[in-house]
Amino acid sequence: MHEKNIIIKTEDGNLDCKIFLNGNNSVPPIIFYMDAPAIREELRQMCRTISKKGYHVILPNLFYRVGTENHYPFNQNTYKSSKKELDKMIATMNNTTNSMIINDTKYILEYISNNLNNKKIGIVGYCMSGRFVVSCGAAYANKISAIASFYGVDIFTDKMDSPHLIANKIKGEVYLAFAEKDVWVPSEVLKKIKDYFSKINNKVIIDIYKGTNHGFAFPNRNTYDKGAANKHWIKLLDLFERNLKK
Repeated sequence: MHEKNIIIKTEDGNLDCKIFLNGNNSVPPIIFYMDAPAIREELRQMCRTISKKGYHVILPNLFYRVGTENHYPFNQNTYKSSKKELDKMIATMNNTTNSMIINDTKYILEYISNNLNNKKIGIVGYCMSGRFVVSCGAAYANKISAIASFYGVDIFTDKMDSPHLIANKIKGEVYLAFAEKDVWVPSEVLKKIKDYFSKINNKVIIDIYKGTNHGFAFPNRNTYDKGAANKHWIKLLDLFERNLKK
C-alpha cells in the first residue's frame, strides 16, 4: 500500500486529501467522509484497514474551507473537555452544508475518473457525514454503488436540504447503522428514518447496534465498543465486497 497527499482544486479552493493506494491498480475506489472532529491519525488508520482489504481510499478534508489538521477553528485536542471548543466544532460542522459536500464530491469523482478505476465506487461516512453520504449517493446515483453511514446525523430533518428528501434517487445499496443510545439521533428521529427508508424502492438496510452509544466504532472515543466496532467492519467490508467486486 502506498499513501500520498493530493490537492483537488474546487471552485471554493484547494481540497486537501490523503489517498491510500492498494498495490493492485484495478481495485475499486472508496471515499471516506470524516466525522466532525476532522482529519486525524485515527481516521487514517481506518482508511488503511479498508485499503488493505482491496481498495483505493480517498480521505478528503471536508473542512478545507476553514482549516487543516491541527489548524481548524476548534482545538482537536480539547473539544472533549472544553465546551467552548466543542461549540466551535459544532459550529464548523453546521456551517459545512450538504450542497458544499455534494459539490466537493463532484471534483473528487472527477479525480477518480482521471486517475483510478471508477467502474464501481463506494462511500462511507461517520457522524456528521451520514447526511453527506446519503446526499452524495443520491446526487451521483449513477456512479456510487455502495453507501454506508455509521451513527450518521441529520439524515432526516425538517430543512429543505434534508438528505431523506432525495434518497429515493439512490441506486446503490445503502447501509445505515445507528447506536441504540444516541443523543444526536434520538429515538423519535430514528423511527422517522426507519419508516421513511423502509418505503424506498432501492435496497436499504437499517441496523441498530444494541447497547452502544454514538461513536462506538472509533478506538479513541470513550464510547468505543470493541464488539460493535468489529461488527461494523464486517458489515462495511461485506457491503463493499458484494457491490463493488462482484
